[in-house]
Amino acid sequence: MGLFDRLRGEDHPRVAFIGIDGVPFSLLEDHPEEFPNFASLASEGSAGAIDSIVPPESSACWPALTTGVNPGETGVYGFQDREAGSYDTYVPMGQDVQAPRIWDRLEENDRTATVMNVPVTFPPQRNVTRMVSGFLSPGVDKAAHPDGLRDYLQSIDYAIDVNAKLGHKEDKSEFVEDAHDTIDTRFEAFSNYLEDDDWDLFFGVFMTTDRVNHFLFKDYERDGPNKEAFMDFYRKVDDYIGRIRDSLDDNVTLVVASDHGFTSLDYEVHCNAWLQEEGWLSFEDDDHDDLTDIAEESRAYSLIPGRFYINLEGREPRGSVPQEEYESTRDELKAALESLEGPDGNPVCERVVEKEDAFRGEHDDIAPDLVAIPSHGFDLKSGFKGHDEVFDVGPRNGMHSFDNATLFVDDPSASVTDADLFDIAPTILDLMDVDYGRTDFDGGSLVTSK
Repeated sequence: MGLFDRLRGEDHPRVAFIGIDGVPFSLLEDHPEEFPNFASLASEGSAGAIDSIVPPESSACWPALTTGVNPGETGVYGFQDREAGSYDTYVPMGQDVQAPRIWDRLEENDRTATVMNVPVTFPPQRNVTRMVSGFLSPGVDKAAHPDGLRDYLQSIDYAIDVNAKLGHKEDKSEFVEDAHDTIDTRFEAFSNYLEDDDWDLFFGVFMTTDRVNHFLFKDYERDGPNKEAFMDFYRKVDDYIGRIRDSLDDNVTLVVASDHGFTSLDYEVHCNAWLQEEGWLSFEDDDHDDLTDIAEESRAYSLIPGRFYINLEGREPRGSVPQEEYESTRDELKAALESLEGPDGNPVCERVVEKEDAFRGEHDDIAPDLVAIPSHGFDLKSGFKGHDEVFDVGPRNGMHSFDNATLFVDDPSASVTDADLFDIAPTILDLMDVDYGRTDFDGGSLVTSK
């Protein structure tokens, strides 16, 4: 029993959640000798591959994971979202998440939370014991609450994120060194506040795993020159997870999860260039940087990742597709995407999902009409300028996947079978014995017995 429990005279079950952004389950499952701590966690608890969400992009995934509901409820669909009734776009931040997070549900139950480095949580909330925001934060100075947390993090040179620009260099050694430095200080900070033991829910995310995967994953899958550097980094991740697990009190359940899977990247696909090439999209002039220059005769446009919007009359400012032609136009675009092939002759899209099959809620007015889930190897980009070719090769060699995300629960009463990202929030609350409405989530608890 921790000091916090002794002071309160209570011994509530607690949860420590550690996010490993973008880690595919198969990577950990296939190398038990390399990653013994993950192997032990799987054998003594429950583990498996889970599905991500539509679309499998971190800015949409983490709000979904931490709320248990789809983007139609969170209001966040990707790294860049569209203003309703406009071609203007914005980058969603924490205040744009419209559904309650797991830690928001603890207040009414007199429970506390420490939240560290979760993507799309800037600015930091004041209703938790402490929070440092993650991905999309401007820096520790503005991302940490309270001041004592900020001062401590600055004292250990804590970085919100790895310097991804280093990964663009052909020589990856400087990038790998920065990735190690970033995860080292992340682990140091996590360990410090896990030891403080003044929380009922600890929720921390290692995002550096996603960064390493973007630049080294093909080396791992296809025996490239940086494979050993990749494996060495993940040995450290395994070690840190093992040390965190060993440090936890008996009344704390460890949950480890990723927000999406990962696979090798062969081609970047510039979707707006493809739409232009196929006659779906045109701009008023050649010097276009965004959607605001879209020409009235355009029938569709795209936002990353793989989101497609019909330029609908009455919804878009210069909509050209009449309402009565919406279904037929969408069907035509869906068929074109389903038949699109890459330079290697393989289909670009594994499947194309219609809006109503993926999104429901009060914020589905900005939902894409179609979402293309790419086949492994094809990373769907958008871009509005400087991408004349549909297929290209960039500095990254790894990409997100919808399938093969990761979930470990250090409790044999959990069953990770046919699970997805929406199941994590209710599972955590069940493990903490926190009540919730059975219709509050798009998923269900994986705890089968208590």
